[in-house]
Amino acid sequence: MKYRNLGNSGLKVPVLSYGTATFAGTNEFFGKWGKTDVEEASRLIDICLDRGVNFFDTANVYSQGDSEMVLGKTLKGRRQQAIISTKATFQMGDGANDKGSSRFHLVKALDDSLKRLQTDYIDLYFMHGFDSETPVEETLRTLDKMVTSGKVRYIGCSNFAAWQLMKSLSVSERLNLEKYIVYQGYYSLIGRDYEQELMPLLKDQDMGLMVWSPLGWGRLTGKIRRNQSMQEGRIKSGGDTGAPPVDDEFVYDVVDALERIATRHGKSIPQVAINWLLQNPTVSNVVIGARNEKQLIDNLGAADWTLPESDFEELDQITQQTPIYPHWVGER
Repeated sequence: MKYRNLGNSGLKVPVLSYGTATFAGTNEFFGKWGKTDVEEASRLIDICLDRGVNFFDTANVYSQGDSEMVLGKTLKGRRQQAIISTKATFQMGDGANDKGSSRFHLVKALDDSLKRLQTDYIDLYFMHGFDSETPVEETLRTLDKMVTSGKVRYIGCSNFAAWQLMKSLSVSERLNLEKYIVYQGYYSLIGRDYEQELMPLLKDQDMGLMVWSPLGWGRLTGKIRRNQSMQEGRIKSGGDTGAPPVDDEFVYDVVDALERIATRHGKSIPQVAINWLLQNPTVSNVVIGARNEKQLIDNLGAADWTLPESDFEELDQITQQTPIYPHWVGER
């Protein structure tokens, strides 16, 4: 397994991490993604560790904490072998302060995550979204103290708009506080919005990207084909709720291209789609998910080869998006 520095930090991580949103599945939303119990999760974790993937990504909101609990149980006795990232911000209860990035909420959220994960520290702690009702200074001062206390080693953010991330980085620099070292965001061959605002920012600020949903909410698994009925999987079970709309014909064209390239190289469609992302120099890590051993082993095979330049360019041209304003100014 190849390793890269996580953003501009000294922390080296495998280019693939294992996302645990499918663990537990004890509420209606995440149950549609998967219902991996402790026994199966332990086997999947074993497979990851055997192949050099020691980075596991979760969030407190996944099954309202039950995903963290399953991960904590599977890593008991081998915590030192693992790098763990988790997240906070989204709703975790009925109270007015059971969400957001305030000091009040984050202190409790971190302590709760530590208990569920059965650990004394979090390697990478993400703000899962931007809280417009809490001063950025309050959030960053709280995170800075968490790092100083030893409960958190690095901080990152997810799903921020470019201006929200840049404001946060500016406040950290001005107040000499810990900075976000990595951004976790959606990026796939059928979802390339990241490239227009966020990618130039990450390049300029020497940050890294952790990709979530590299297979476009399950649309690039090869289970969705032109003139074929939907195969069993996350989308058929309703696990694509909230996914950005994508034209069916576009998806079919991309999957056709992925299949051609996969056949040429003896790879699977998901392996090609993930490998394409790994060629982007801002990508530090791609979070892969899997409901079972077969899916996991196949996805892990995305990192042990390099997509030829001609194939990369073919996929790049097929999936290129029209620039948003003002990025098209001066290009015509």
